[in-house]
Amino acid sequence: MARTFHQKTAVLIFANSGKEELKYKPIGNGAYLFDELTKNTLGEVEKTGLPFFHLTEKQQKGNSFGERFTHAFQAVFDKGYDTIIAVGNDTPHLRVSHILEAQEQLKSKKLVLGPSVDGGFYLMGIRRSQFRAVSFVNLPWQTSKLFKAVMDWADIWKMELVRLQPLIDLDQLYDIRILLNRFRTFPKVVLRLLMRILYQKVQNYGFVLTSTYFHFLHIPFNKGSPASFVVRVY
Repeated sequence: MARTFHQKTAVLIFANSGKEELKYKPIGNGAYLFDELTKNTLGEVEKTGLPFFHLTEKQQKGNSFGERFTHAFQAVFDKGYDTIIAVGNDTPHLRVSHILEAQEQLKSKKLVLGPSVDGGFYLMGIRRSQFRAVSFVNLPWQTSKLFKAVMDWADIWKMELVRLQPLIDLDQLYDIRILLNRFRTFPKVVLRLLMRILYQKVQNYGFVLTSTYFHFLHIPFNKGSPASFVVRVY
């Protein structure tokens, strides 16, 4: 019996433990945050009903990010899947709808990218026939040039590329400020951790800077929860 497209597609969750993430992302006390974001990502992926594989630093192989990411794709393709949708754990507003939209676009043989505002991407959907490991590994991973480089790469190999909604990923403390300014709906635990990290940071500079900083964020400052009046949790 022939497999359906649904059965031929797998989700690759390329996400390290919170402790490992902090080696590369300077967000103080952020280990719990990234572990919680991983749980949130796993929850969204499970809702799709697609098979998925979560590769942490324990399963990844290679010396560089490019080598580890390329090997992860190849490992899933080697399991017999024809299309892969890859996501990380650092995009709080990744939803099941983004993954399902990528799956739909893959049916028409398009390369799918969910762009991040920092020049990278939070999602990639790719077919086995589009995957070129030798050139893929040499893309400028973990830089602001990545999205543009992937577009050029797709153009060289004559791939039609479709973009999803741009989202924000968390690589440094500054990204939390951007995230809280742009979005107003968060999972409850994620919001609590984001605000705890930000609040502890500005408290180090005293009340004047703290109140100014939260005013800049458009978050009313008080001695309780500074975000309680402007964001929704679920």
